[in-house]
Amino acid sequence: MKSSADVLAEEYGATTIDRQDWAGIAAQLDADGYALLPGLLDRNAARGLARLAGTLREAGYEQPPDNPPGRGEWLYFGSRLPAPWTAWREAFYRCLAVVANRRNERLGIENRYPDELDAFLRRNREAGQRRPQSHLSRLGVDDYVLLHQRAEGGQVFPMQLAALLSEPGEDFEGGEFVMTEQRPRMQSRPIVAPLRLGDVAVVATAGWPREGARGAYRVSFRHAVSRVRRGERIGMEVFFHDAP
Repeated sequence: MKSSADVLAEEYGATTIDRQDWAGIAAQLDADGYALLPGLLDRNAARGLARLAGTLREAGYEQPPDNPPGRGEWLYFGSRLPAPWTAWREAFYRCLAVVANRRNERLGIENRYPDELDAFLRRNREAGQRRPQSHLSRLGVDDYVLLHQRAEGGQVFPMQLAALLSEPGEDFEGGEFVMTEQRPRMQSRPIVAPLRLGDVAVVATAGWPREGARGAYRVSFRHAVSRVRRGERIGMEVFFHDAP
């Protein structure tokens, strides 16, 4: 009998990512700092991944570092991402590397990202970055995630993924995915990404280009999750670079 992980891997292969509207995703990133992929996981797949929250610790997955970014439970996957995310991470990286290299060109950054995730992770290891950051978060009543940005180390990919594995209004209230855009010499701009069950967002991190009167300038994005007022919110964040 096939495991639920095997079924997910078969139904949600890399082609699911390859056939997304990548021109539209890049345009939304430029406009909003994130790009929403609604219902990338169907309800059953999202619920299946959410159920991992009850078994990750027993399965030997890593626990969070000493200073988690807020109040709640963080369960780090290490190098063992659950299906379909192992294949998705590689496929997302291939598509987003094109966006990332265009971003570097606009900002006048000479560094270019390799075409494949394995090659980029080799650069991470050479730079002393060996701690995987992808994790699942489990937030109960009064839990939250502080504004933060994971951009430590010399090899940083300027985008990450955030998925919601619970249904707002049904499983929890509050718990909005919030971003701030920090602009030079201006007040920060708040952004609320309307995530629903099974949605995945591509989120800009580190510096991101904005077009001004004198050409491109850099803005910075941080993200958070507001306080959960009722129920339980389960989310997932996937990163392409490792931490020092």
